[in-house]
Amino acid sequence: MGVNGILGIKLGMTQVFADDGTAVPCTVLQAGPCVVTQRRTKDKDGYDAVQLGLVEFIKPQRVNKAMTGHFKKANVAPMRYLGEMRVEDSKDETKVGDRVLVDGFKVGEYVDVSGVSKGKGFQGGVKRWHYRGGEASHGSMFHRAPGGIGASSFPSRVWKGQHFPGHMGNERKTAQNLRVVKIDSEENLLLVRGSVAGPAGSYIIIRRAKKIR
Repeated sequence: MGVNGILGIKLGMTQVFADDGTAVPCTVLQAGPCVVTQRRTKDKDGYDAVQLGLVEFIKPQRVNKAMTGHFKKANVAPMRYLGEMRVEDSKDETKVGDRVLVDGFKVGEYVDVSGVSKGKGFQGGVKRWHYRGGEASHGSMFHRAPGGIGASSFPSRVWKGQHFPGHMGNERKTAQNLRVVKIDSEENLLLVRGSVAGPAGSYIIIRRAKKIR
């Protein structure tokens, strides 16, 4: 498969038992099916890639005119979620309308999975940055406060990047080097070892691992 990855949906977590009886925690991902909706070439766009659309039902009235024209040009049905994937081989003949399936992956290989983490809203330093906090008893008035945030005489300012309370979560996160444990081609399922950012039902992007340990 010349395409470097696939789009999918996080379904949840489960466990799989290895041959020696060890329980392996796994995240269940619906990987595809996807359809190529646009092809980018080095001559025209400066790089080789394909735009993928995750195949799932969407009402036509939920698609604006610009995207309706885009899908009509590609001669594919409207889709909710689109993503771009690099093509490893510039001579790859993947074209608009081709299907990208979970069969392109193999059990035992490593993938990077990107998703949007759960939003936690505004949180304090203890939850957001794991501050230890102060004593909880004996008249202490310092419980979950951040404490000192900088030196007094030098540099007489707060360092850049100092951890403060603030908005937590709802960020793009990538879990790297997750081993593929099981593949179900009929149901388009991909089981990877470990956890993936985001709630169940959220969209994710699966790519071949860049930095294999």
